[in-house]
Amino acid sequence: MSYSVGQVAGFAGVTVRTLHHYDDIGLLVPSERSHAGHRRYSDADLDRLQQILFYRELGFPLDEVAALLDDQATGKADPRAHLRRQHELLTARIEKLRKMAAAVEHAMEARRMGINLTPGEKFEVFGDFDPEQYEDEVRERWGDTDAYRQSQRRTASYTKEDWKRVTERFDAIHRRMAGLMADGTPADSGAAMDTAEEHRRFIGGTYYDCSHEMHTCLGEMYVADPRFTATYDAIRPGLAVYLRDAILANAARHTS
Repeated sequence: MSYSVGQVAGFAGVTVRTLHHYDDIGLLVPSERSHAGHRRYSDADLDRLQQILFYRELGFPLDEVAALLDDQATGKADPRAHLRRQHELLTARIEKLRKMAAAVEHAMEARRMGINLTPGEKFEVFGDFDPEQYEDEVRERWGDTDAYRQSQRRTASYTKEDWKRVTERFDAIHRRMAGLMADGTPADSGAAMDTAEEHRRFIGGTYYDCSHEMHTCLGEMYVADPRFTATYDAIRPGLAVYLRDAILANAARHTS
């Protein structure tokens, strides 16, 4: 059975012009011609075209493709060795694409988090805490909220220095709250409530508009979620509860 140039172009997903070019340069010369002089391709020609397209996909120039296939056709290359070489090339290509996909995925996640930092810079800013670790959960829980979208917009352009300043200011607020707790200052005292208000305004100025109602939800989460509790209690045991209570007292003060 033989096939017309149009049929082969449709099979292989190439243009008729490409097949004409391959014929002109001797890379793929059809085995037959019709009585009218039209190109007719055999199954063997299709096998050769498949090999050509394989090497072209890997980036080989046409002259090197011709040399590889001619060596195989004339017996200069062992067919099994040829297949092994193809397997090696494909494996290398797959690994390269896998790494490229991983790099793109990492960039996408970083962009969604608004953290445009290298791994070294992230460690310098956040230490052992990886803010991207919980991104899927954050997006699932709050992705449809205005607060989430606002946070994404605000933080998208933050640099390493911006993140360092954010982290240092937030840490300072937490240390001040821990100091009040260590001194025995009640969580509903003026000093503790003022610090809680600073905490709320910091979130509002850095990430998203944070109402007192939303702030109380955050305070409850600091106690309900063991990960947050562990983070705050690492600063000072019991700080998560103390901060929550100060936030609740501050919200009550502002809404009464």
